[in-house]
Formats: sequence, structure tokens, C-alpha cells
Amino acid sequence: MSQQEREVEQSDSEGVQEGETQAGSDIASPQQDRLDRKAQRRERAAEVERETEPEGERVHLKVFRYDPDVPEKQKPRFDHFYVPDKRGLTVLDALIYARDNFDTTLTFRHSCRQAICGSDAFFINGSQRLGCQTQVSELDSPVQVEPLPHQDVVKDLVVDMEHFYDQMHSVEPYLQTEEKPDDDLEEQRQSRENREEIKMSTRCIWCGACMSSCNIAAEDNQYLGPAAINMAYRFAMDEREGESVTDHRLNQMDQEHGVWRCQTQFSCTNVCPKDIPLTQHIQELKREAVKKNLKFW
Repeated sequence: MSQQEREVEQSDSEGVQEGETQAGSDIASPQQDRLDRKAQRRERAAEVERETEPEGERVHLKVFRYDPDVPEKQKPRFDHFYVPDKRGLTVLDALIYARDNFDTTLTFRHSCRQAICGSDAFFINGSQRLGCQTQVSELDSPVQVEPLPHQDVVKDLVVDMEHFYDQMHSVEPYLQTEEKPDDDLEEQRQSRENREEIKMSTRCIWCGACMSSCNIAAEDNQYLGPAAINMAYRFAMDEREGESVTDHRLNQMDQEHGVWRCQTQFSCTNVCPKDIPLTQHIQELKREAVKKNLKFW
């Protein structure tokens, strides 16, 4: 056992003894006493780490905390963690280390860790980013991690994504064709040119970063938002989809809370972790909607 671990373990045992004395004197409730001891352990561990580790080998992590189910944590705050630095350290890596070593109640979503699932979108140093894709070495200290703005916070860094998913599903995000090959085993072919046209739109991972960055979506709860409109673009521009379905999609986009609510701020395009030209796709759907309305044959 290292000197640092012995000091932390010793301080933990002292904290337990102090807590038992307080509980015995009815100064605090058992729950509050437990929370106080846990906070003391975290602070002592952080102090030991700062004292024993050389300067520059720790990453200062400033993490938003909020838990509506615990009275003592209902007031939002920031907790500070000092995580060992290493080459290739991502924000998600740092959060996982802080959770596993300092505070097991720290709550956030993550899954694949390869920028594919989209579950670990956070507000990092003032911008929507994927935690697994963001290198700590590229950020200023402290690294401040918050939940996505314009979303209801469930706990700590976890936000309610239900409205976002409802908007995505409302555009019917699946291919609907009217003509199929005679042979059931034959593929429904797509030209290379058409594939290139919609390729970028297929990269969406439903992370919600673009929706969170959009000021219009923040004020208009009925606005479909850039992610949903991009999904509509992906299928409306696919040559394999039926003509009547494409018309239906364009009608859906050609509404007050569809493409015409976009004010071309490019915020969604700027934060997209997959580099999808979301603003461009919205403008192209506007053009298609106008062309459809001008049709006189």
C-alpha cells in the first residue's frame, strides 16, 4: 500500500469515528452524518493527492452536481476533482475516474466510448461536445463539465431526452418505399451519386448536441429542431423512397415549426460531433419545399 493510500485510509477511519461521535450526540441525522463523512473523505483524498503529486500531473475537473431526490443536493453546485493526467485522456475518462475513485454517486451517461452511441454529450467548457471525443489536453483548466443546456436535468450530468426523441420519431425516421424488386432476394439499389448526396446526413448519432445549441429550439418547444430535420432530409432526398412519402415529408417540413423556424445561426453545425452540415440540409429542404409549391404541372 502506498503512502498516499495509507493516509487516505487513515483519514477515512478518523472520519468514521468522528461521524459516530456526532451521531451518538444527536447533532445530525444518520443520513446527514453519512453525507458529511463522505464529503470529508473526498476532500481529504483530494488534499492528499494535491500534496503528493507533482504540479501539472493532475487534471482539475469542475463538475456540475444536482440531485432532486436528496434534500441536501437539491441546490445545484460544482464539485472539484483532481484526476491523474495521462496521454490521450478524454473528458469521459476523467469523469469515470472521478466516479470510481472519489464519488460513486456522480451520475452521467456513457456507453460505447467511441463517438458512436451519442450518449455522453455534455456542455464542456462552454460548448456542446462528446465526452469520449474530447481530449483534456485541448482544453483550458479547469475542465468544466455541465449537462446539456435547454434540457431538464434529471441528476448531475443526466438530462431528460424524451422530448428530443419524440421530435426525432415524429419525422418517421425510416425508409418508406413504394416499389420493391420482383425478387425478394434482390437489393433495392441506390446510385453512387445519390448515396454521396445523403451520406453526411446518415452520420447522426442522436446525441442532442445540436438541439441543445439551438436558441430557436430553446424558445419554441414545437420546433422540430436540426437533428429531426436532418433525419427528414436523409430520407426525403433518398431516391429509393416513394414519391408520395417524399411529398408527405416536405409537407411536414413546410410548416411554421418546421424548416422555416431556422434562422441560419449555424450553431447546430458548429457543435455537431460528426461534422454534419445541418444548416445546409435545412436550407436545401426549404428550397425543395418552395419548388414543390411552385409546381404547376
